[in-house]
Amino acid sequence: MREIWTDQRKFEIWLEIEILACEAMADVGQIPKEDAAEIRKRARFSIPEILEIEKRTNHDVIAFLENVASYVGPAARWIHQGLTSSDILDTSLAVQLNESAQILADDLKQLREAIAAQARKYKMTPMIGRSHGVHAEPITFGLKLALMFDEFGRAEERLGQTRERIRVGKISGAVGTHAHIDSEIERKVCERLGIKAATLSTQIVQRDRHAEFLCTLAVIASSIDRWATEFRHLQRTEVLEVEEYFGEGQKGSSAMPHKRNPITSERLSGLARVIRGNAVVALENVALWHERDISHSSAERIILPDSCVLLDFMLVELRNLVERLQVYPERMEQNLALTKGLHNSQSILLALTRAGAQRKTAYEAVQRAAMKTWKGEGTFADNVKAEPEITAKLSAKEIDRLCSLDIHFAHIEETFKALGLE
Repeated sequence: MREIWTDQRKFEIWLEIEILACEAMADVGQIPKEDAAEIRKRARFSIPEILEIEKRTNHDVIAFLENVASYVGPAARWIHQGLTSSDILDTSLAVQLNESAQILADDLKQLREAIAAQARKYKMTPMIGRSHGVHAEPITFGLKLALMFDEFGRAEERLGQTRERIRVGKISGAVGTHAHIDSEIERKVCERLGIKAATLSTQIVQRDRHAEFLCTLAVIASSIDRWATEFRHLQRTEVLEVEEYFGEGQKGSSAMPHKRNPITSERLSGLARVIRGNAVVALENVALWHERDISHSSAERIILPDSCVLLDFMLVELRNLVERLQVYPERMEQNLALTKGLHNSQSILLALTRAGAQRKTAYEAVQRAAMKTWKGEGTFADNVKAEPEITAKLSAKEIDRLCSLDIHFAHIEETFKALGLE
């Protein structure tokens, strides 16, 4: 990913655009074919020389063109014929973003493969589900990971959709009218670069495309943040159902030798904030003056490479975290038992209403049994069996059945199949 955003790669793409434009013009008879061949043969650049020229010109594209021309000779008069700087800049940017999107797509695919493997492994490992941070009803750790798998599937879809709208270049001149270069040249150049030509542009490709791309990256980063936060909570000492891998010789604190901190998850949460901030800048870049100003340009030199590189890093880090995640089923079982069966309250409530009880009456009876359990007076099942309004409708055997995990896990196989995780 880093290599895509180097000056070397950028100038390579610039050079290829200029050469392809000359070759396309030669194909339609606008310039001599021998000159196009000479340009292809001799065109090259030197980054130190470009930077030196730019000190004088204060214009990066002109510095590049001067440098290339010095190597090409007389045929260089055809280079940049009818083009404007943004024809090169935005078309090159489309190539870089398309290449970056491919890496991110590969990252997402590999991440989902890692999640899928863990989801299958822990498909039926019981744990407590939580709402508001408080014990709710049982789930399995595999089901939690299946949700993660599904979420990053949507990330793949979003990236694929926005990639189609970002891999768009333009070779249409100073205000997008093709006044000095034929649209056929634009189409051929973009096609040979593996991107699409804009149906209509101004001097630039419109920045709503780039804003959408960075917003998509921000949503993916936020999904990473969501799961990093989940794993951080599950690693808390009071919970300790999962834990980040802690390597031999790794240190958690300069002051406290016992510490094993969720530093990878915390790092991911922090970096997600950077990408979300960059998305705001991209949204600000949408509104430009008339056919173009360059207020977007300086910001994009930071936010586009940084966001692509950061998200690449984050997806790889999250995959490593998932693959090496330390999972503690025994601790999950202990936490599940903490509330002595309170998580079965809804099962009892629904069974009572199905048996003919009024919902208000049933709710109050189940709540009385639950409150006794909260206060430490026996298990929930025992307290349920002590409520006359409940036992009048449900037998002790039925209560025991309703207080089993089977009630909660009956549809897990169906869910996994629907997700393609069978």
